[in-house]
This record gives sequence, structure tokens and C-alpha cells, in this order.
Amino acid sequence: MSTKVSLTISFVLIAIAAIVGAVLSSQLPDPMPSHWNAAGEVDGYMSKFWGIWLMPLMTLGITLLLAGVPYLDPLKANIEQFRNLYNIFIVGFVAYMLYVYALTLAAALGAQFNMTYMLVPAVGLLFIGISFLIENAKRNFFIGIRTPWTLSSDEVWEKTHKLGAWAFRIGGALVVVIAFIGESGVFLMLPVLLLMALTPVVYSYFAWTKLPK
Repeated sequence: MSTKVSLTISFVLIAIAAIVGAVLSSQLPDPMPSHWNAAGEVDGYMSKFWGIWLMPLMTLGITLLLAGVPYLDPLKANIEQFRNLYNIFIVGFVAYMLYVYALTLAAALGAQFNMTYMLVPAVGLLFIGISFLIENAKRNFFIGIRTPWTLSSDEVWEKTHKLGAWAFRIGGALVVVIAFIGESGVFLMLPVLLLMALTPVVYSYFAWTKLPK
């Protein structure tokens, strides 16, 4: 996917979301639900203005930041080697953020559903999607598993990212399963996510120590 296509799709999706929020404004309560506990029940609220506009504006800002990263990195030539996947990731991220926004609007309009069951599986799928980006990422300063050891060696970078890709896939799949265990299952997410994140970091150090000196 080209950068132009990726950004066009992203901006169109964000614009549609903002228009939907504005159209529904008269039907939305003030304040709107903005936070849910582990049981999927509302336990926090924000004003209607921010309930409508915060997510589209935040998604737009992050999208612009992600779009600018490849131009800022000293190793931008390496990013170009997996730019298509990176562009797909941007669209996927926007879709995830707007899915959360849609759930928030639906809850504010009175739809009855368990937010945990609706949201957490999407988080797991997002991690699985990220795993493909990680697997194909080349050494750079912004995208991927950036430790002193991966940044110092292409070999360590490649080995770490292959392991990291599988860690994210397995972790993402476990998060999807955990979502349906119930409230207690949500608390299992933290050790899963920690293990998913720390495994490649620790591995990168040991892979670096095995390099010829």
C-alpha cells in the first residue's frame, strides 16, 4: 500500500467518524461514558464535547506523527524496505481507534453490551497485526524493538524481531482468549503483555553477547 493511499484512507475514515459524531451530537448525553472497569461496566465520564471530538482529533494527531516518522529517521532507507507494511499498519491503527470510538458512541446512545468482550479481542488482533510489521521491520530508530543491542547490529535486530513477531502473535492470541474468560481473565492480560514485551528485549541482549568479538 502506498503512502498516499494509506493516508487518504486514514483521513477519510477519521472524517467520517467526526461527521458521525457531530450528527449524533443532539442524541448524545452530557456527560458521556468514557471509561469502563474490568467487568465492562461504565465507571468514568467526560463532557459531551470531548466525548465527540477527543478520539477523532487524537487519532488524526497520531496518524500525522506516524506518517512523519519515516522522514525523520536517519535510517529512512531501511524503513522504505518495509514501507508498504508500515502504511498498512497506519490504516489498521486508525481502524482500531475508530472502532473504540464507535463503541463509545454506541454505549452513550444506550446500547447494552459488555465493553470488555467487545474491546479486548480487538486489542489482541491489533497485536497480531503488529507482529507482521515487526517481523519485516529493518533496523531503524523509531519502529520495532529498539534496544541498545538491536540498534548496534543488523544480525541481532533480525533475530530479535523474528522472535518478537512470534511473541506478539502468541500474546495477541492469548489476549483474544482471555477476553472471554470474564472479569478475572482481564487481570491475566498484564502478565501476558509483560512477557510478550520483555521476552524479545531480554533475548536481544543474549543474542548480542554471542556475536563474534
